[in-house]
Amino acid sequence: MTAARGAGRLDRIDILRSLAMLWMTVYHFCYDLDHFGLIDASFSRDPFWYVQRTAIVGLFVFTAGLSQAVAHHAGLGWPRFWRRWAQVTAGALLVTAGSALMFPDSFIYFGILHGMAAMLIVARLTAGWGGWLWPLGALAIAAKFAAPAVITAWPTLTWLNQPGWNALGFVSRLPVTQDYVPLLPWLGAMWWGLAAGHWALRHRPQWLGAADAPATGPRRALATWGRWSLSYYLVHQPVLIGLVGGAVWLFR
Repeated sequence: MTAARGAGRLDRIDILRSLAMLWMTVYHFCYDLDHFGLIDASFSRDPFWYVQRTAIVGLFVFTAGLSQAVAHHAGLGWPRFWRRWAQVTAGALLVTAGSALMFPDSFIYFGILHGMAAMLIVARLTAGWGGWLWPLGALAIAAKFAAPAVITAWPTLTWLNQPGWNALGFVSRLPVTQDYVPLLPWLGAMWWGLAAGHWALRHRPQWLGAADAPATGPRRALATWGRWSLSYYLVHQPVLIGLVGGAVWLFR
């Protein structure tokens, strides 16, 4: 979602988002190299890749929480929220359709955009909960790690592993899908971003760049890139796959 300063935005949040996009691009480029057999990497089991994926998603979700805090302080209404939410939801549907064509046995049915759409509604409804967002975030994260033991102790809860219900994230086994970003634990990261944004706007607004002059040079380029995060997310992976796949076809 967007961060607003009056009718504008806070460049530092956009720059933080652009750094997450750069990290994501490098990660996906390496993923594509592995997909076409140009490198040998285990993205699902190797901690080197798994930790990076966790950090990238966490950074995106955290900055979304920051943006929601700024929007809440700026008094932006529900109509603007729903317009942006509709764009995120439409993007999620496109990702599902595209991944179903390329990976029919592991298509994305609740990835980052699906999770973001659900979490943004929760964040909007809880934006005024103040300090309670910190412990709620911690509980959301802890629930993810407690879920396997709870479901093992009460096997009747295994229905939570089924597609649809596993969007909650309270699962004992991961689904077979190319991307999976359920509410738990990621809602915790968004709640922490929301809480951090509220605190910073009240006590350290300069940390978010509330008094910054308009960005120039490389800083402006990064801020502009961060404002187009949804469009970039939808386009970057098809472009990377096309470039890597085209190179493989050309030289092999």
